[in-house]
Amino acid sequence: MQKKVMIYAYTNFNLGDDLFIKILCERYPKINFVLFAPKEYKYTFENFDNISIYPSNNYFLKLLRYGLKKIKYDFSPQAKIAKKCDAIVQIGGSIFIQRNDWNGMPKHKTLTENPYFVLGANFGPFQDQQFYYEHYKLFKQYKDVCLRDNYSYELFKDLKNVRKADDIVFQLNKNNTIALSNSLVISVIKPSYRECLNGYDESYYKKIKDITIYYINKGYTVTLMAFCVKEGDKEAIDEILKLIPNNLLKHVNSFLYQYNITEALNIIASSTLIVATRFHAMILGWVYNKPVFPIAYSKKMNNVMNDVSYSGSYTNLKEIDILQPEYVYKSMQTNLVDVSVQAKNATNHFKKLDEYLLND
Repeated sequence: MQKKVMIYAYTNFNLGDDLFIKILCERYPKINFVLFAPKEYKYTFENFDNISIYPSNNYFLKLLRYGLKKIKYDFSPQAKIAKKCDAIVQIGGSIFIQRNDWNGMPKHKTLTENPYFVLGANFGPFQDQQFYYEHYKLFKQYKDVCLRDNYSYELFKDLKNVRKADDIVFQLNKNNTIALSNSLVISVIKPSYRECLNGYDESYYKKIKDITIYYINKGYTVTLMAFCVKEGDKEAIDEILKLIPNNLLKHVNSFLYQYNITEALNIIASSTLIVATRFHAMILGWVYNKPVFPIAYSKKMNNVMNDVSYSGSYTNLKEIDILQPEYVYKSMQTNLVDVSVQAKNATNHFKKLDEYLLND
């Protein structure tokens, strides 16, 4: 009988997280996946026959959840779906971050007694040892936990069910788009969307503007790319565009990812250089063999750069004031990375899931 697997993921139309789901469904075409997500996700995965969307933004469901919350009844639609499945795959990147609303208990639970797989994640940042300890106890209950960086793995390596493999997106099946000459892609974020980056919006937007103008004057077309509109990336693009002189705007494009993964990948694939503030803009640039200039907004980017022995130039977002556009331009000659080893290793995320799903 065909297995039914619930995907537990970040469903906010973030390109990186949606790529995780795409790669998972492509690997197991005969498995029936279910995803609790906004109904618009049916457009994102309309070409996949093996995934069903359970709408999280259904009006009656929202009304039911509101009413049950009023009477303090603990109702989890995900748990209801999970009970009808053979396993849960929680797939994502930064899904174990300690936030200000941390109340002493992990946000992510087992949902069901069926096998539970965690794939593709990093752990942290965290400040409270209790946060780490509670997740240590939680991870012990899981069938398999495969983390994506050495820093996270070192925290849990004494657990027999914890493994490490390179980021899942390294194994992406690439399309064959021909690179266009003189095209720059800049993935942008809204720094203040993240608690740790309040106060950096103005300096970040100004520097992205400076880089954009520098490249335009060098004869480039620049695409400002939003990986996640709901996390403020579009707001960032709008603010940057306000800073660019009107006579130069014809050389600037903006791309807002929402549903079309293929279109987003084509933009990356056909670029000359990636200036990557988004984590997966950095990964995708390497996958498509592009020179990448990372603007590291989080330690997770620095950790992966260390893991791949990256020796090229980059900057941390909090130090962006001192970055000169000429430095970014020169990096085009030095910032290529061979990630063929990482692409092969990334498939190991699915090693234990393969055993469970394919070896009946």
